[in-house]
Amino acid sequence: MMESIGEIIKYGDLLYMMVWRDIRIKYKQSVIGIMWAVFMPMVIVGTGILVRYGFALASHAPVDFNDLAAVSVKAVPWAFFVSTIRFSTGSLVGNPNLVTKIYFPKIIFPISSMFSQMFDLAIASGLLALVLAFMRIGLSVHLLWVPILLALLVLCATGMGILLSAANLFYRDVKYLVEVVVTFAIFFTPVFYDVSMFGKWAYIFLLNPLAPILEGIAACVVHHRMPQIEWILYSAAASLAIFACAFAFFTKLEPLFAERI
Repeated sequence: MMESIGEIIKYGDLLYMMVWRDIRIKYKQSVIGIMWAVFMPMVIVGTGILVRYGFALASHAPVDFNDLAAVSVKAVPWAFFVSTIRFSTGSLVGNPNLVTKIYFPKIIFPISSMFSQMFDLAIASGLLALVLAFMRIGLSVHLLWVPILLALLVLCATGMGILLSAANLFYRDVKYLVEVVVTFAIFFTPVFYDVSMFGKWAYIFLLNPLAPILEGIAACVVHHRMPQIEWILYSAAASLAIFACAFAFFTKLEPLFAERI
């Protein structure tokens, strides 16, 4: 793996150009331009607020602005994860000429898709910071956990993107399965809700490696407390395992890409 990582670093300039190519293609001739970076998080936030408001009405409880802020905080990283998966899945089959005619580590394709989505994440996070400031969500020392949690999110998303990009090259219906799964996965991931709502059954939802990461981000940013360390360690182990397995799977199949694409 270290040798492959070294080769990726060697082609760092190519990776940089592909990232900016993806960004330019995404926003070229678009009506709302850079606002596409915040469109999906805004849709998720709006839906989440309606869901939380519905919960409050059903339970005859007052609307808690911290709950609404938590939905907003979790919606941005979730949107990044979903976009990374979607763009990475088609990254190889969308570039047949480059895959077949030029030598370089093809894993650069899904990795460049992830970095292009980080551009959107940065813009959406900046807007989110303004919204949180307007809602008077203060700062705390626990914000130091956020870069660690985001690194785990990136590791998990990149691993899934690498795995699915290779699988989609051999079986083209993978991209359709991905669309179905990411559409409904939000109902099994604590974006609109907190796992604490399920009491003793909360651990079932936390088995999703993304759940402790999103819950941890909300805990640090909105509730000003530490994330649950044991579940963060679980997410770290799961994300690392996903990335390592995906990297090995991709590297093993890479010699067959040119003849199968």
